[in-house]
Amino acid sequence: MTTSVTRLPRRMPGWAKLLTAFVLVLAVLFAGIRLAVLPGIKDLFGTESHDRSGPALLKSIQDMSRYDAASGTFQVVVDLEKNAKYLPDAIRGSRTLYVGAGTVDAYVDLGLVGEKDVTVNADRTSATLRLPHARLGRPALDPDHSYAVSKQRGLLDRLGDLFSDNPNSEQAVQKLAVQHIGGAAKGSGLTTRAETNTTGMLEGLLRSLGFKEVHVSYGS
Repeated sequence: MTTSVTRLPRRMPGWAKLLTAFVLVLAVLFAGIRLAVLPGIKDLFGTESHDRSGPALLKSIQDMSRYDAASGTFQVVVDLEKNAKYLPDAIRGSRTLYVGAGTVDAYVDLGLVGEKDVTVNADRTSATLRLPHARLGRPALDPDHSYAVSKQRGLLDRLGDLFSDNPNSEQAVQKLAVQHIGGAAKGSGLTTRAETNTTGMLEGLLRSLGFKEVHVSYGS
C-alpha cells in the first residue's frame, strides 16, 4: 500500500514579499504614465473645472501717498535641487527648473514730506522741495509668464504626491524666484531712475502753476 504525501505550500520569504510589492508599485506607476499618453484617454477620463468660489470681500481700504515713478521687469531661472542624505536621487530627491518673471516698482513716499521740507519765496516764483529717497516695492511674480521647465522626482516623492493635498507644489521655487528678483532690483539703479522721474514730474507740475525755479533734493 502506497501512501501519498501532500506537501505543504512553502511560505514566501519576507524579502520576496517586499520585492513583489515594489514591482507592483512600479507596474502601477508605469501603467498610469502609459494611459496618460495614449490618445483619447485624456478626453475619456479627463476632469472638468468648475469655479464655485464665493464673492470677494473688501477687508480694508488704505489711502496711498506714494508716487510710483519707475517699474522694472525681471526674469530669473531657478534651479532647486533637494537630496536625501543616505538615499539615491532615483529613490528620494527632486530637482525643479523654474523660470520666474516678475516686476518691482520704485516709489517716492510723498506722505513723508512735511511743512519744513517745502520752501516757497515771497513772490511764489521759486520753490525748493526736499523729498525722502525712493524705495523699492515688493516683487510681484507674474503667473502668466512664470513656469516650470522640468521636474525630476524620486520614487518616494512621486508616491508622496499621490497622498498630498497639494501635489507638485511650486511654492519653494516661487519664493526663491521672488528673492532673486528682489535682489536684482536692488542693484539695477531703479531707485535712481525713480528719483529722476519724480523730479521731472514735480518740475513740470510746479512750472505749470507759475513757478519759474524748482529745486528738488532727496534725503532725510
